Amino acid sequence: MSTTSGSLRQRAGQSKKTPVAPGPSRDDETNGLLKPLAKTSGVSTEWDFKIALVIITSLAFATRFWGIGHPNEVVFDEVHFGKFASYYLQRTYFFDVHPPFGKLLFALMGWFVGYDGHFLFDNIGDSYIDNKVPYVAFRAMPAFLGSLTVPVVFLIMWESGYTLPAAIVATGLVLFDNAHIGQTRLILLDATLVFAMSLSVLSYLRFYKLRYSPFSRKWWKWLLLTGVALSCVISTKYVGAFTFFSIGCAVVIDLWGLLDINRRQGALSLPEFGKHFAARIFGLIVVPFFFYLFWFQVHFAILTRSGPGDDFMTPEFQETLSDNIMTLQSVTIDYYDTIAIRHKETKTYLHSHFDKYPLRYDDGRVSSAGQQVTGYPFNDTNNHWQILPTKQFPQEDVLGHHVKNGDLVKLRHLVTDSILLSHDVASPYYPTNQEFTTISLEEADGGRFNDTVFELRIEQGKERQDFKSMSGQFKLIHYPTKVAMWTHTKPLPDWAYKQAEINGNKNVAQGSNVWYVDEIPSLPTDSDRLKKEPRKVKHVPFLKKYFELQRAMFYHNNALTSSHPYASHPVQWPFLLRGVSFWTQNDTRRQIYFLGNPIGWWLTSSLLAVLAGIIGADQLSLRRGVDALDELWGPGTRSRLYNSTGFFFLTWAAHYLPFYLMGRQLFLHHYLPAHLASALVTGALLEFVFNLDPVALDETTNPPVSDGKGGKKRGGAIASRRRLTASERMGGQSMFPLWTAAGVVLTAVIGGWYFFLPLTYGKPGLDVAQVNARKWMGYDLHFAK
Repeated sequence: MSTTSGSLRQRAGQSKKTPVAPGPSRDDETNGLLKPLAKTSGVSTEWDFKIALVIITSLAFATRFWGIGHPNEVVFDEVHFGKFASYYLQRTYFFDVHPPFGKLLFALMGWFVGYDGHFLFDNIGDSYIDNKVPYVAFRAMPAFLGSLTVPVVFLIMWESGYTLPAAIVATGLVLFDNAHIGQTRLILLDATLVFAMSLSVLSYLRFYKLRYSPFSRKWWKWLLLTGVALSCVISTKYVGAFTFFSIGCAVVIDLWGLLDINRRQGALSLPEFGKHFAARIFGLIVVPFFFYLFWFQVHFAILTRSGPGDDFMTPEFQETLSDNIMTLQSVTIDYYDTIAIRHKETKTYLHSHFDKYPLRYDDGRVSSAGQQVTGYPFNDTNNHWQILPTKQFPQEDVLGHHVKNGDLVKLRHLVTDSILLSHDVASPYYPTNQEFTTISLEEADGGRFNDTVFELRIEQGKERQDFKSMSGQFKLIHYPTKVAMWTHTKPLPDWAYKQAEINGNKNVAQGSNVWYVDEIPSLPTDSDRLKKEPRKVKHVPFLKKYFELQRAMFYHNNALTSSHPYASHPVQWPFLLRGVSFWTQNDTRRQIYFLGNPIGWWLTSSLLAVLAGIIGADQLSLRRGVDALDELWGPGTRSRLYNSTGFFFLTWAAHYLPFYLMGRQLFLHHYLPAHLASALVTGALLEFVFNLDPVALDETTNPPVSDGKGGKKRGGAIASRRRLTASERMGGQSMFPLWTAAGVVLTAVIGGWYFFLPLTYGKPGLDVAQVNARKWMGYDLHFAK
């Protein structure tokens, strides 16, 4: 069916001067198109797509695996994820802000090749060869998943019914993208994340295509596979929640359509709709959640030994680990013991000395001019405090009383013979927080007695639980004013010798208020309290450990706010304004600089804007009663543009826009899932722009079937519906303009990929002129001088 640009259909009953003859009916067109197919198999073999898939997959493996052994040194964040794999193989407990699935895959690869985890990937540039690390096997795992991502992108376009050139363009933008290649050749998590994300989209498309065969075996298979893929996304990184949102929006729209009493396939009863709703809840929420929990169960089952992650967990959790130093060295604390108190996060000791606070601070505020109480990072006698009761014990029974959880105590600084105090005077740096100082014993026993009283609250401690060194993490709460003793990392000025500030934090619940007793200097070496019985590893229910770890992960993930020389802002990503230096080698002038293919990224970003413009213009024309889109491109074009291309656009937005709300460190690799979605949009939009005359058919159709009397009738069963192939939808028309456009785009993309290859693969080295030639957007490349 063809139209002219001047024959725009008027809406809302508006007449036209020249009547348009009615065209053939939708059923007539469908039967005419499918008659030759019915004479053969009834379904196109699409051999051209299959050949293209084989070629694309081969190229994907070639580009991802070529030279994967270079460099034979630790590169960028391999220091983290390689280290985590070693900890798994050593069964040593560690802490990370990401879920365990992607890291477990690395550990599995190490186990396959017999690696024992002896190397801890401590520094960028450490030699893998000298330390006998099977690093190629580790890198092969993300390279394998990254290679599979490329054919998955092709299958998404194929399953969505797009033409071969459109599918090749979308796939080529990922296949020949330097960022996707660079990130999948190293021991990093993003290859797993992007592969699982793309597999989620493909699985949901396959499920959606079976919507006319609900509750069939294939319907259930693809629903559950979608759920498993979604679980793998969020079990790798928490940004996988964006994929859940993308699929979730499509599911909600689908359910809304099923609820329509006027739906073309017939209304569903409420019990039938309830079955659809429950099936999707089960497949897309319940199944992913239990798979997500499963990986944490594996995580806990493997990591049974004490390790560097202990400090992030509570003492109760640490008691589930063997060889835990904190629990092995814990000693019950008695009144009148001398103790050294240490902050859990900053590791600074509670400290005091004879120097006084200045009477007036730089901002004009006035202090108490009392004795300074600070945080000191090193062991020193000025860190020694004696823990005293607030009520005296009988003279004949002074010693041997254990300090308990919830006790009211006083702390005496031994060197200066003064008592710790907090009062309603602003601290040096925080006007809303209280100053900590000390006063003489006479004042502490006199009118200021209450100001020296503190409540000792053991974290997650039981009532009247014994207070112990190392394992007894606690908050020291000033009893009259209910502020918690707290410190931070910003050093005080020279008048405090650049030591840390100690103050009273009104936010008592804050996790950084926690301290512990590092040692008991007054305890004799032959004390009965030092005698230890063999300790049994305690058992804590899985869900309790899981929720504790989740809280710690979310807290520390949000706390990643410090600056980084290669951090970037989301507004820079679509335009590829900066990259990340991964590795350099001065002698050979080689470097790995994480950067996308500028040609591809700028093209995808431009077409995202074009799509937004097309949709905006279409909505504006509809408001004026002109249905230009369906008239120029054929009936059904708007539905396809909004539903299929629009879904890809939603996926891009869901994986990109939320980063504007984050306050943590961000890098270019966070854009990779969104870039993949933008590649899908580009392929779809290219087909839309260069095919103005598609056959006006539904995306699915009922092929003609025999009526048993030698005639043909329209297939009436919903289960018989199938999706038209791209060639059927185009009605055998020439796609020369589309192939030409695809060829131009791919030529430019391949040229950009090849030009930046030395920065992606880390070889060959470039001279000054060659480096500067690649600083298109002022990229901060090395060896530019």
